[in-house]
Amino acid sequence: MTIPPARAGRVVIISASVGAGHDGAAAELTARLRAAGHPVDRHDLLDLFPARLGPLVSGSYHRLLTLAPWAYQRMYASTERRRTASPAVRALLRSAEERTLRVLPPDTRAVVSTYPGASQVLGALRLSGRLHVPVLTYLTDFSVHPFWVAPGVDLHLAAHPIPAAEARAHGAAHAIASGPVAGPRFTPAAPGRRQAARTRFGLPPHAPLALLVAGSWGVGPVQQVAAEIRDSGVAVPVVVCGRNETLAARLRAAGIDHTHGWVDDMPGLMHACDLLVQNAGGLTSLEAFAAGLPVASYRCIPGHGRTNAAALHAAGLATWIRDPADLKPVLTDLLEGPLGQAQRETALALLAEDPHNGPVAQIRRACHSSAPQPTTALRPRRAPALRRLAVTTTLAATLWATAVGTGLATTHHDESATRPQPPTDGRGWGGVGPYGH
Repeated sequence: MTIPPARAGRVVIISASVGAGHDGAAAELTARLRAAGHPVDRHDLLDLFPARLGPLVSGSYHRLLTLAPWAYQRMYASTERRRTASPAVRALLRSAEERTLRVLPPDTRAVVSTYPGASQVLGALRLSGRLHVPVLTYLTDFSVHPFWVAPGVDLHLAAHPIPAAEARAHGAAHAIASGPVAGPRFTPAAPGRRQAARTRFGLPPHAPLALLVAGSWGVGPVQQVAAEIRDSGVAVPVVVCGRNETLAARLRAAGIDHTHGWVDDMPGLMHACDLLVQNAGGLTSLEAFAAGLPVASYRCIPGHGRTNAAALHAAGLATWIRDPADLKPVLTDLLEGPLGQAQRETALALLAEDPHNGPVAQIRRACHSSAPQPTTALRPRRAPALRRLAVTTTLAATLWATAVGTGLATTHHDESATRPQPPTDGRGWGGVGPYGH
């Protein structure tokens, strides 16, 4: 379907700054929609909670994942068995509904969520009749926690048939595999570009390089994994610690020479490297596919890290190494054997997006079929209702902090204290547990 720019409607995208994957997907969808002629507004769900509850949610998840990963795993596993959030979480999400409505301009034609909590808020508004335009969820994970699937959402967009099928199994009325989103700079490196990138980053010119990533927070047993890669003799580890400068300093002190904090030029660093080792299965994995890198999942973080690893393995896109004894042979096969070539071919097929079925095409189709959001839906509730909402929100925040704070008194000595996953193993908000990383 070709939609003239003059008829392209406004799209509002709601993400969450919990890690970087949800915002990364939102940024790429924004760029593509604007290139297609749509005005686009972006919002962070954490900013839509009252009383600065957003930083509380994000900070609590971060502390839980780093200080008590075992508690996060229990939380994640328990919430996988039910399709509805707890009363406290539902109350917390309701506190964002009015602010969410108020940030939607009258000419909004579709709203897109890249974060499960935002999907829950938007779905509830849609069901109640206060939101009159289509709501679409773009699933940033390869495995789909039930919290991703919100009643009232019109369409769930997935990168691959596996997450699309999981969304339908969790009750999504409409879920399709529309393909991944990765920035246009993530492309396979030509030989000359690879050498130039290695020189720019100060990397060995000829040694095989394994790019090790652990999300924007640098969580998980990163130091242990870097040492294991180095000691395998198969590849030199190149580690990206995100915003975790403490981790970066510790790695450098431990002799991991090629350690980086936040990297703005991830396409260039991928061009310099030969494979990716990751522990969460988020947007960086999709970017690595686009850059032509084979991917291994190893010592994954609890919850969504492990379920994403299982889904990527089943799709033939990333090999999940569950036994440390397999690290050396799998990395060797990814670098030199048929496993790496098979992964590249599978990723190439995934990235061959049908322009009539891709995420942007689906969002544009939704805009074309809708009328603008009427301004009558944006009227605030009466003051007594707002006071009741404030009381409910305070209670919800207290209960949330109590639940998420489980085990936070645990002393955090080193990443190696993180329990390793058992060989038989298969996110909280935003990649976050049931809610991102």
